[in-house]
Amino acid sequence: MKNSDFQNFQEFWPFYLMEHSHPTNRRLHFIGTGTAILLLILILASQSWVWLWALLLVGYGFAWVGHFVIQKNRPATFKYPLWSLMGDFKMFYCILTGKINDEYAKIKNS
Repeated sequence: MKNSDFQNFQEFWPFYLMEHSHPTNRRLHFIGTGTAILLLILILASQSWVWLWALLLVGYGFAWVGHFVIQKNRPATFKYPLWSLMGDFKMFYCILTGKINDEYAKIKNS
């Protein structure tokens, strides 16, 4: 399936995972997403809205290093911003819960 043929997130998810097949790329995404979540919590708790810009820097900074330097591909964010964000959080959850290898196994078996 071409990446322009996605009709929903379920169709997008396998493509997203393959764009993050390098373990170091996934680790960088995990660090960026986790740090952005913690930063958001701190911003909300302190009501220091001036730091909202840092969410983008942290979240995308780690991810883009993973794509451009490690994986050597173009981030899906450029074409699919919402699904890519959803993918980031789903991948974060799968890594956190130890289920990321199961997700890759599903793709290989389909």
